[in-house]
Amino acid sequence: MNSFEAKYWKIFGEGKIQCELCPRECILSEDQHGFCYSREVKSGKMFLTSYGRTSGFAIDPIEKKPLYHFLPGSEILSFGTIGCNLACSFCQNWEISHVTGRERLLENTSPAKIAELAKGRRISSVAFTYNEPVIFHEFAVDTALECRKRGIHTVAVTAGYMNEKPRIEFYNVMSAANVDLKSFSNEFYKKYCGATLQPVLDTLIYIKKRTKVWLEITNLLIPGLNDSDKELDAMTSWIAEELDCNVPLHFTAFHPAGNMHDRERTPIETLIRARDIGMKNGLRYVYTGNVHDSKGSSTICHKCGKELIVRDGFSIIKNSLNEDGACSVCGTLCAGFFAAKK
Repeated sequence: MNSFEAKYWKIFGEGKIQCELCPRECILSEDQHGFCYSREVKSGKMFLTSYGRTSGFAIDPIEKKPLYHFLPGSEILSFGTIGCNLACSFCQNWEISHVTGRERLLENTSPAKIAELAKGRRISSVAFTYNEPVIFHEFAVDTALECRKRGIHTVAVTAGYMNEKPRIEFYNVMSAANVDLKSFSNEFYKKYCGATLQPVLDTLIYIKKRTKVWLEITNLLIPGLNDSDKELDAMTSWIAEELDCNVPLHFTAFHPAGNMHDRERTPIETLIRARDIGMKNGLRYVYTGNVHDSKGSSTICHKCGKELIVRDGFSIIKNSLNEDGACSVCGTLCAGFFAAKK
């Protein structure tokens, strides 16, 4: 196991250290690891035990992250480690995020090797995904810096549960982020995620108002838990008013996973209803995911209604944006980060 001296901790009384990376702020004694399982105290210091190790790589369409307005149609090199600082009972990546053994960290690598791998494959972006990148902060930041040297973008797929100081360093080196907003209810976060809502909202506000990072949001809709009209109305109104009406929002379908097998899959009608509520509240780009819904996965010009990008799953069937990223009919700009067409 690779160990790398971690940032964001302080001495907390005799023989104890307090982690300051995320709102959990675990207080640890010698040889103890934090809730996230990736940060451990040794010889009176805190170490990241997964630095330079991954649970695997994959080359994905960027739409799978999901990112629909950041280099659409491009490929992205995805990797993660193990562990998480949330305890979502419905986790879709349970085997990686909540593993208590380290044998899943199979691949030895380094930030420079990851950046070179992306460059060698002519891949324009690297994603920190599969598990929570906040908990391997130092590894992610170093990798992002190596990628930046080579003109490669980096993307955080995250729950956004982190403290202020590491948040600043983390997003200073990211190009884009998809933040998983689990619910707009603090009670939901407490009961089903073992966390709280406000730090996530703080992260969303920070990304949108204090950085140039391209932001998209995902909300996994779980039948009977976070899919009421009241909650969806409150959440989408907040996004439109506190963030921006141009922030893309992805409503995705739940399937039984983790410790939650007492709920059915999310009906497509629920996703369509959520999309309608979001657009009624002024959001311009609202999508449905984990279902086959051509209308709900297409990007539409908010001014004239023309289909700008038509998708089938994670594949782009048609892209009608011009070289400036604008509608070819009315000339209205589509919000996003688009590569010039060749």
